[in-house]
Amino acid sequence: MHSECLFCKIIKGQIPAEKVYEDEMVFAFSDIKPAAPLHILIIPKEHIPSLAHVLPSQQQLLGHIQLVASKIAKLYPQTKNGFRLVANSGKDAGQTVFHLHYHLLAGRDFGWPPG
Repeated sequence: MHSECLFCKIIKGQIPAEKVYEDEMVFAFSDIKPAAPLHILIIPKEHIPSLAHVLPSQQQLLGHIQLVASKIAKLYPQTKNGFRLVANSGKDAGQTVFHLHYHLLAGRDFGWPPG
């Protein structure tokens, strides 16, 4: 964990968040600036700056995040017609907090292509 990282502080309980899910590997909470009717952030408890920094040894963690996203999505009626899972990697992709995180979005039409 990094002492200055916003998401590390949320994981440690130093900053309040509306927790949706937690286990030994991940923490999920509602986004404070939702981009959709349902907007949940899923973050690993291990500090990883972005998807570009993931190591082969973290493959199990990444798979676990995908399973957690599916599990969380099943809890919400907004996902009945689908949901989007997004990981922005780097400043040019729109990443603003440099701790790997996934946006679980649902409840509206997202169109294609994104961005």
